[in-house]
Amino acid sequence: MKLVLLLLIVSVCCIPSIAQDQKQAILDPAEAGADFDIQGEYVGMVGELKIGIQIIADGGGKFRSVGYIGGLPGDGFDGAEEKKIPGTGVMEGDVCVLTPSNPDHAAHGEIKDGNLTMFNKDKVQVAECVKVYRRSPTLGMKAPEGAVVLFDGTTADHFQNGRMSADNLLMEGVTSQQKFGSYKLHLEFLLSYMPYARGQGRANSGLYHQGRYEVQILDSFGLDGKDNECGGIYKIAAPQVNMCFPPLSWQTYDAEFHAAEYDGDGKKSKNAWVTVKHNNVLIHEKQELPHGTTAAPVNEGPEDGPLFLQNHGNPIRFRNIWVQPID
Repeated sequence: MKLVLLLLIVSVCCIPSIAQDQKQAILDPAEAGADFDIQGEYVGMVGELKIGIQIIADGGGKFRSVGYIGGLPGDGFDGAEEKKIPGTGVMEGDVCVLTPSNPDHAAHGEIKDGNLTMFNKDKVQVAECVKVYRRSPTLGMKAPEGAVVLFDGTTADHFQNGRMSADNLLMEGVTSQQKFGSYKLHLEFLLSYMPYARGQGRANSGLYHQGRYEVQILDSFGLDGKDNECGGIYKIAAPQVNMCFPPLSWQTYDAEFHAAEYDGDGKKSKNAWVTVKHNNVLIHEKQELPHGTTAAPVNEGPEDGPLFLQNHGNPIRFRNIWVQPID
């Protein structure tokens, strides 16, 4: 009886710890730990062939990896599934050892001191890859004349429930006071680092055009790029390229949104559409939006709508948000 009680106490005590790991969200790279230093993007050459590798931290010294023949997404990789090489990684002492999931790919990798070395099946070095830190070319883009600046780091008063962090960044779960029809938009966002979380629990938010149509915000670094992942338009369209950078990297959405049109009887005559660039790479081009997102706070209709930044229970940060109305 005592043994059963002891096991019960131990199991109950472990539950909060596991739950805490899954919900742990870090916003400061200085607090992210050793696994975060391994995670990221690496580029190198195998002979004359360019390769890119994305390393995704899964917590506790475990990793996933994706190799891309031709270069990283948005920088040489052509999207062909047969040119993607998935794998896993684990820390062995101070070295992260990478192993491909398909045994036909005999090469393996080792990451140490910021470099990734690739070896063939005979343990002969075939490539030396360096870690790269990509930066969106539109980071810091200034609002053009006539644009409405919704957030510049000085006040959150342009949003309902507007909240700023101690370092003057906009927090998730806000709705713009002003409503818009058709417009161009610039927005910068930062995903929290949540290595123990998975899927929709990993730095989840969303950008809702007019409060109706969601472009997903999620830590989808190294994933397939589906309609419910970063850059996806939920239940409508997957991004053409998964351009999600690693968490704690500033990223950009630049969009042109055109509102739906309605006739005199209030019946929709033309769907809304949107063009989106993620980190300055085109991911949607004049994508029709035949219906609103299920969880949207505003129903479809002829009225203008607000910009809504979803609170899905994970801390996300935003900055440099402006809207340029289109007549």
